[in-house]
Amino acid sequence: MGRLVINSVSKRFNDFLALEDVNFEVAEGEFVCLLGPSGCGKTTVLRLAAGLEKPDSGLLCLDGKKISGVNKECGFVFQEYALFPWRTVKENIEFGPEVKGKTSLECEKISKHYIDLVGLSGFENHYPDELSGGMKQRVGIARAYANNPKLLLMDEPFGALDAQTRNLMQSELLRIWEKEHVSVLFVTHSVDEAVYLGDKVLIMSARPGKIKEIFDVKLTRPRIRTGPEANIIRDRVLKSLVSEIKIASKPG
Repeated sequence: MGRLVINSVSKRFNDFLALEDVNFEVAEGEFVCLLGPSGCGKTTVLRLAAGLEKPDSGLLCLDGKKISGVNKECGFVFQEYALFPWRTVKENIEFGPEVKGKTSLECEKISKHYIDLVGLSGFENHYPDELSGGMKQRVGIARAYANNPKLLLMDEPFGALDAQTRNLMQSELLRIWEKEHVSVLFVTHSVDEAVYLGDKVLIMSARPGKIKEIFDVKLTRPRIRTGPEANIIRDRVLKSLVSEIKIASKPG
């Protein structure tokens, strides 16, 4: 499973209205990308889905169950690697299963599966400071999947990487997603990234954040980044996004 429904959700921080009447759905096994101007509430949407924030109004449900409190059925991948520096690759990946009470044998089986899946075989006993940025993010992805989530929340996970590594990690993420069949809600500032990755691209308005427009990306996979069909969708998404960025940049 892994169907996320966000229904009429609003969120205020003191006198600041961050989100207003947000409505959308992530279907089971779907990859949805969220784009919008800086400060429009994209990360707040993720935090609400993770149960790290409570909505002031509206409802969030995962597989028909209201999200109330920390959502243990979600995995979260941050832009900052957020790895434990005192734990090896293997130990970082095993942390979640350990907390859930898995035996050492079960933890080892889980970590081996995901180490192999993300292409880190041979680096099991390395510490985070011995890894490149791309490798650290692979560990972060493996650690999230090791908790067996129904929904993967990703907050600009490749934003700190160079362009070449970023493209590689996008392709690697799709490879893993196609094997694991976990629903993904992915926040990004990159139109190219959203069109390459997403089944749907959601554009958020300037604050207070709302869902302004939804683009269905009906392109076969693997996708050609510079193909004519991708270019058409990218231009439409960019036009919608730029109009909101202009609104957001106006004083007052």
